[in-house]
Amino acid sequence: MTAPASPQDRKLRRDMIVAASCGAVVALMVGASYAAVPLYNWFCKETGFGGTTQVAEKAPDHILERTVAVRFDSNVAPGLPWKFLPEQNEIRVRIGEVATVHYKVVNEAAREITAQASYNVAPPQVGSYFAKINCFCFTQQTLKAGETREMAVVFYVDPAIIKDRDQNDLNTITLSYTFYRLPDGSRPVAETPDSKSSKL
Repeated sequence: MTAPASPQDRKLRRDMIVAASCGAVVALMVGASYAAVPLYNWFCKETGFGGTTQVAEKAPDHILERTVAVRFDSNVAPGLPWKFLPEQNEIRVRIGEVATVHYKVVNEAAREITAQASYNVAPPQVGSYFAKINCFCFTQQTLKAGETREMAVVFYVDPAIIKDRDQNDLNTITLSYTFYRLPDGSRPVAETPDSKSSKL
């Protein structure tokens, strides 16, 4: 016959159970945080939530007479010494019409830098109807010191938008980009004369 557990043993057992439970909760929360990002990105791409645009492989099979203005916004996150501007501030397109717009970016630093652009459209609910066939934002962009690059985005507004009564009064869509610096192992290089004088 075993002796009953002492108060000290019971307290130790209780503390171990609490510690194990806390550890399991922490592990679960960490796992959920890693899964949340890809799940959120998938949800946004599938639904256009938050102004997330769609990706298309080809143009739609018909073009409507109705037109909308598409405005272009460009931003650079703090810590990224780039200039980034659209070549056109606004264009007017027919719904279903494929349009191509160019941006210019200049790396004003004295070293090579890699960055990638995030994007969305406003109003946010239009994201599910704004489709890109090609875009510089799909890949990372690496610019050498003083380098200037022209980049394109190819897009259309899906004709399915006319079935959405909430979009009957839509006149303007704003496509917005923000470039964020990515970590890299490149080493600083000597500053070149062009790196100071490069302009868009």
